[in-house]
Amino acid sequence: MKDLVAALVKRALDQCLADGVISPGEVPAVVIERPAHPEHGDWATNLAMVLAGPARMNPRRIADLLTERLADPVFAAVEVAGPGFINFRLAAQAFQESLRDALRQGENYGRSAAGRGQKVQVEFVSANPTGPLHVGHGRGAAVGDAVANLLAFTGHEVEREYYINDAGNQIKTLGESVMSRLSEDVSTGTPRSDGIFSTDQVLSGEDFWESHYRGDYIREIAHRYAAENRSTVADLINDKQLPAKLADFAGGLILGGIKEHLKSFGIAFDKWFSEKELFDSGAVDRAMGILRDKGLVYEKDGATWFKATELGDEKDRVLVKADGATTYFASDIAYHLDKYERGFDRVIDVWGADHHGYVPRLKAAVKALAPGGNGDDKLEVILVQLVNLLRGGEPVAMSTRAGEFVTLHDVVKKEGVGPDAARFIFLTRKSDAPLDFDLEVAKSQSLENPVYYVQYAYARLCNIFVQAEQRGLAPPGPDEAPLHRLEMDTEWDLISRLTDFPDLIANAARNLAPHKVTFFLTELAGAFHRFYYDREKHQVVSDDRELSLARLALCQGLKNVIRSGLGLLGVSAPERM
Repeated sequence: MKDLVAALVKRALDQCLADGVISPGEVPAVVIERPAHPEHGDWATNLAMVLAGPARMNPRRIADLLTERLADPVFAAVEVAGPGFINFRLAAQAFQESLRDALRQGENYGRSAAGRGQKVQVEFVSANPTGPLHVGHGRGAAVGDAVANLLAFTGHEVEREYYINDAGNQIKTLGESVMSRLSEDVSTGTPRSDGIFSTDQVLSGEDFWESHYRGDYIREIAHRYAAENRSTVADLINDKQLPAKLADFAGGLILGGIKEHLKSFGIAFDKWFSEKELFDSGAVDRAMGILRDKGLVYEKDGATWFKATELGDEKDRVLVKADGATTYFASDIAYHLDKYERGFDRVIDVWGADHHGYVPRLKAAVKALAPGGNGDDKLEVILVQLVNLLRGGEPVAMSTRAGEFVTLHDVVKKEGVGPDAARFIFLTRKSDAPLDFDLEVAKSQSLENPVYYVQYAYARLCNIFVQAEQRGLAPPGPDEAPLHRLEMDTEWDLISRLTDFPDLIANAARNLAPHKVTFFLTELAGAFHRFYYDREKHQVVSDDRELSLARLALCQGLKNVIRSGLGLLGVSAPERM
């Protein structure tokens, strides 16, 4: 409906230009929006005020000229207000036809081909395999998956990818952490007084644990390694490859847990990409060679530097340290070169907000590497802010350094929140805004729980159809439904809301903003709950057969939209609650 109103306004503007009554020079785009106050109409445009300056005319005069050319049966009224707003009130027939169109499209309502021909990669979560996923990773998972769903729904060819940081210092540190726990007596879990390992084999004490992983999961991995190898700690100490073996063992075990927990969270990746493979294949050396050939690499203080400042970054960046160790930045450059060589038209990275300073340097690198020097235009970064975990309004104490944190698995399974509530709540705010997540609210079966609020609306709609079947009423087809019986403002409000769905989806996909879908569903569910509660006015299944069929058609449209919206968020739509 919004597109139709915009098209009619554009036609009126074209007529004004052709008649010579308006001469603005450059013609602006027509923008149609909901009025701030519903009593002002169904849609509005500020086009007359935008045209006033370039055309050197009074905006109300321009609005009058446009209004004279806006006669159409779709409008019940077209009014000029304030300094030059044009407000539109739709005719009853317009509401009826928009609902029929939604019903005809069914589950495809809101789907589009806007992204046809665009191959998009969405890389998200990508947590280091050095510990279990925490709630912050869960928010990133929900955001990345919902963005991918939106892009696929709007015609893009989407590939989901997880980048495994299985090389570098953090993996070495993981192995050292497990090795240190092996210096404890695995049978009792208490430190051995004689010290199994010598100080040149592994460090210990507070200085060591300040820079290493100290969660209970590290001790569990150490015990499991010893048990699976059927060896005592003493049998292992002479193995010179032990630290590397422990790193591989621990990393594999942790990654297996990550995959399992993401699966239970409803996340499926098309590809798991190993950082280690980048080094083994020579991709990192090749990427640095390309930069070197372009004159973007130099040596200083024994280190190898990238001339990032020449490409928009605030300072140059180290690729290889003086000790010969390759930086994470170097492997990230090689990884993104690989992405472009795989033919992606858009590359979307979902990162924690603490990586915001990393964006300019990576954009500088991909600009240098991509053909035509426009790689930074293809790269889009979504930043995901922290999650403040609460219990009944009180903060849950956590310390990542001490290894004390609440995992995603704890929230979803042990706390009984479930994936639906977790995913929905993670998406209730814009991703770059902090989020309060109250465990007690999330697992409550009440209308205070935002996902329950929406799912309950869907379940109520399903129950209405059960009642209709019991009364011998079958939902009418789109063209048979007597929609002329939908005459109440509350009914028109519901129709108007559900017919906003296609534009909402297009906007959310274009801006990579799944929280817009969450807001929309919450408001739509609220409007339906208010409609449902007033049984005296809005009884759907009643003795008036024709009115019942009309309202069933409306309910079918609401069901379709809520189910589709929840699906895009990765949330189920239960028929009974």
